[in-house]
Amino acid sequence: MLERIRNLREDKDLTQKQMAEKLSVAQTTYSDYELGKLNIPTSILRQLALILETSVDYLVGLTDERKPYPRAANLRQ
Repeated sequence: MLERIRNLREDKDLTQKQMAEKLSVAQTTYSDYELGKLNIPTSILRQLALILETSVDYLVGLTDERKPYPRAANLRQ
C-alpha cells in the first residue's frame, strides 16, 4: 500500500511537502504515513484517492485497477 501511494505521488510530480499541504497535515506526518510509522486515517485515505485520481481499494491493495470508480457528483474536482 505505502509503495503505491509513494509511486502515485511521484507520478504526479508532487513532493511530500506538497502532498502534506493538500492534506492539511505536517510534512513529517505525511512522511510517517508513507513510511508506515503512522496508520493512515480513513479520511486521509479518501483525500489521497481523490488527489491521486484512484480508488481507496487501489491504495490499500484490494484491486490492481488503478483507474478510479466514477465519482459522485459532489466529489468531482
